[in-house]
Amino acid sequence: MENTHKIPKVYLDICVYNRPFDDQSHPRIYLETIAFVTLMQMVEIGEIELVTSSVLEFENSNNPFPLHQLWVNDCIHIAKQHQKVDEKIKKRAKEMEAQAVKPMDALHVACAEAAGCDYFLTCDDRLIKRYNGNIKVDNPVNFILLTTENDHESENAE
Repeated sequence: MENTHKIPKVYLDICVYNRPFDDQSHPRIYLETIAFVTLMQMVEIGEIELVTSSVLEFENSNNPFPLHQLWVNDCIHIAKQHQKVDEKIKKRAKEMEAQAVKPMDALHVACAEAAGCDYFLTCDDRLIKRYNGNIKVDNPVNFILLTTENDHESENAE
C-alpha cells in the first residue's frame, strides 16, 4: 500500500533559528529551543520539508554575531526550497502591514505563502495573533505537539 501522507512544508522565522542563542534559563525559551532542534531532526529524516527565503538570508546577514550568523546560515541552507521576493510577495506583505504586521514579518509570511507552505513557525506571539491568511502560523512548540500527537495516540492504541 502506498503512503499518501503529505509532508508538511514549514517556514521558520529568523527568531526560531536564533532561539538556541537566547537565555536558556527561561522555560519558554528552553522549550522553543528544544522544539527547534526537534524540527531540524524532522527535516533530516524527511518528516517535514524546510522552506527558506531571500528575506531570511537578508535578515541573517544583519546578525551582529558572526558565529551565530554562520550557524544560522548553515541551518537555512538545509532547506530544499528557497523563495525569492518578487512584486507579488511585496504586494501581499503590504496588505499584511495594513493589518498591523511588522514589515519584515510580513515579508517572511508572504514568502511562506508564495512557497506553498503549510506552516509558518515563529516565537512572536504578536504575529501569531495578527496574521490572517491561508497558512497556519504557530509557535514551534505547539507545532511539535500537534504533529506528534497522532504518533503518540497510535503508539498507545497498540
